[in-house]
Amino acid sequence: MKFHEQVYQVLGEIKEMLIAKNQKYGNSALEPLGVFSKLSAEEGLLVRIDDKLKRIKNGSLEKDDEDVINDLIGYLVLLKIHSNREQSFDELDGSHNWRDIKQKQDLIKMMQADLRDNLY
Repeated sequence: MKFHEQVYQVLGEIKEMLIAKNQKYGNSALEPLGVFSKLSAEEGLLVRIDDKLKRIKNGSLEKDDEDVINDLIGYLVLLKIHSNREQSFDELDGSHNWRDIKQKQDLIKMMQADLRDNLY
């Protein structure tokens, strides 16, 4: 098999895995629910990447219970997608820090909920 065919094959497997997991779990990696963890999407992905790298370092490549390499590649692809989204937001208007705006919006929602709870 030629190199470019191998690349297409491996990338096709990663693509299918990511699509299947997205259908199964929703878009939780890029849009975390935030019930227990308050990590941003980027921070959550970096934690997962760290976890996969630690498993590789600890010798998990020899175990059949999990495909650590495919998972790692998948998380890196998700991080790239997230990075592309962030970059496209920043290109809309370089004067805005969209992440700060989102955090402020979330804070306002929490304050509104607290006010409602205290009024009723």
